[in-house]
Amino acid sequence: MVTLETSEVVLSYGSKRVVDDLDFVIPAGKITAIIGANGSGKSTCLRGLARVLRPVGGAVLLNGEDIHLQPTKAVAKQIGLLPQGPTAPTGVTVSDLVRRGRYPHQRLFDQWSTEDEAAVQKALFLTALNDASEEHVDHLSGGQRQRAWIAMALAQETDLMLLDEPTTHLDIAHQVEVLNLLRDLNRTEGRTVVMVLHDINQGCRYADHVVAMRDGKIVNQGSPQEVVNSQMMDEVFGLAAVVIPDPVTGTPLCVPDVVKRRPLAPGSIP
Repeated sequence: MVTLETSEVVLSYGSKRVVDDLDFVIPAGKITAIIGANGSGKSTCLRGLARVLRPVGGAVLLNGEDIHLQPTKAVAKQIGLLPQGPTAPTGVTVSDLVRRGRYPHQRLFDQWSTEDEAAVQKALFLTALNDASEEHVDHLSGGQRQRAWIAMALAQETDLMLLDEPTTHLDIAHQVEVLNLLRDLNRTEGRTVVMVLHDINQGCRYADHVVAMRDGKIVNQGSPQEVVNSQMMDEVFGLAAVVIPDPVTGTPLCVPDVVKRRPLAPGSIP
């Protein structure tokens, strides 16, 4: 099984340091949710893990070796990435999009194989998109569109999937649809899933492991029960909250405490 970890990683955009001294191991075969306030470094952290952003310090280790010293196709056969808000060219069908996930497996003189076709059909089946395979991606509903992108990542046949806010801009029904799909893939396929989430309660419901970030650093990590509490909500989000057991799953459920809310800063808009 693929292993991915960081060792004292520093990530920056130009001279602006965004993530500092990042040290953690992604639990193999589990779902990890990275949470934190806007600007905390969540998406930057994911970009570093995905080899999109090269560290200016430390190293991201894929199977114990520096990920940036490994061939691009070799990495793409092990890590699938769904960036935030991906867009497909106009006129691309679901089938066309999913087929692009097979690029890392293509050979110069053998452009398409029975293995490639089987991987595409399996990805369409797992995401329940068989009947929509010839639909244009830009004609799909938000939930179907996200499933199409997830199907493309699945067609890569990677053991590890990285997703940056996969529920953004989706209504609650489509959010649950996408998260249920990811959980099912993890449980039935054994895929390791790492996703950046804004909704803490969804993170607690669906993740086995939670990483809380603030100001580019990990504040705490562990199971939802170990990480998510009133103190963490105040420390990471600056929000007074009551944390109770979710009535459905028993996982932590954060309820903002409007009585104990922090006063607005001078000059701020209510």
